[in-house]
Amino acid sequence: MPITKIIATEVSTGTTAGAATSISDATLVRLHNNQSGIVTVGVSTIVGAATTTYFSMPAGSVEFLQKTASDVIWTTDAINANKVAFTN
Repeated sequence: MPITKIIATEVSTGTTAGAATSISDATLVRLHNNQSGIVTVGVSTIVGAATTTYFSMPAGSVEFLQKTASDVIWTTDAINANKVAFTN
């Protein structure tokens, strides 16, 4: 079973495409939806891009998102995000 290694301090995600962030140039991000409802996550190649890919996270859920270091993410409500890695 892989162990999660925390690389950077937890931050809150931006809530608009214009506030999207790479989460410290992360290639693996741990997302925790600490909101009371479903949150939509957007992943894009540049801040404010029209070509964004989306997925939903239920309340209280945790997802690990693999992306390129330059890809940026934003969410419909601010959630917790960490730059992480997996180790054995």
